[in-house]
Amino acid sequence: MAPPFRIGVMQLTMEPLEEMLASARVMDEAGIDTIWLAEAYPWWRKHGMEARSSTVVSGLMARETERLTIGWGIISPFTRHPVQAAMDARVVQEAAGPGRFLLGFGTSKIFLNNIRAQTNRTLGPMRDAVAIVRGVLGGAEFEYVGETWSASIPALREDAETPREVPPVYIAATAPRMQALAGEIADGCLTPSITTPAFVRHTRENVNADIDIGCTLIASIHESDRAAGREGAREIAGMYLANKFQNIRGAADTLLELAGIEMSELAPVAEAMERAGRLAAKAEVTDSLLDRCKPIAGTPSDCIAAIEEYRAAGCTHVMLELWGDSRHEQIRLFGEKVLPHFHD
Repeated sequence: MAPPFRIGVMQLTMEPLEEMLASARVMDEAGIDTIWLAEAYPWWRKHGMEARSSTVVSGLMARETERLTIGWGIISPFTRHPVQAAMDARVVQEAAGPGRFLLGFGTSKIFLNNIRAQTNRTLGPMRDAVAIVRGVLGGAEFEYVGETWSASIPALREDAETPREVPPVYIAATAPRMQALAGEIADGCLTPSITTPAFVRHTRENVNADIDIGCTLIASIHESDRAAGREGAREIAGMYLANKFQNIRGAADTLLELAGIEMSELAPVAEAMERAGRLAAKAEVTDSLLDRCKPIAGTPSDCIAAIEEYRAAGCTHVMLELWGDSRHEQIRLFGEKVLPHFHD
């Protein structure tokens, strides 16, 4: 069965806890389908923000909301043994209740730089991580010897007080081989920020399976002013384009090539981010550069048209990276003016 089309929000976990929880409550009320917690890494300290644990925040969010599905989008198995990730997942399941949790793994190369654990071996470890987390959460006796991680776990007793559900497991992937692995072993594939419809089609070809394709898309909205509705997207585009220039050259090449963006165009954005932060980087994002990032931005009708383009390309799960002023009002606008078009 094909996955349902869903619209969620991608939340970076480098904001104060109460701000993130307040946003989740507004999403819950507005009818947003999902919130994905993108675990921030210590690199954000360079820009005045502090990384916070997605696994901890997700349990708190589950208690603060009633219907919103909560996803890890993503955590790195290189920063937690997959058995520990399964233990953390149980807490979120208990806090959220049945069917409200999605587990996402990704390599997170910048995080690996921060902890001095960089590696070129990612496919085998990811296969291990998915197998172990499912095996532990499945509850049966589990023995596994992997390339990177192994596990020896006794069976869960029938009288143990715990959820029994194995949540859907997603793999974040930019490179073709990791996307193919997602198609082979995962319930979904998550694409990175600055995904475009062309990159969605590229991902679909590599995944080659009928799984959920969640696409991270820069976004902002205004009820009537298209230019104002694009400013938040311009700001987060500046942050991510600088990040790709500074930290993930090579891995981002295809992403940028399919967007029609030359790496040399990002130098002024990265320099401004390094010198004066995200607002300075925003000022270097021209209309042309923003257009090529293919944001979900502008008025509600602009956003509907942009989401339709992504859906036609094969995206089944929009993950909005909302930024800019009045984000709670933006969330409400998406709930009132955009979601009904896709939920009817």
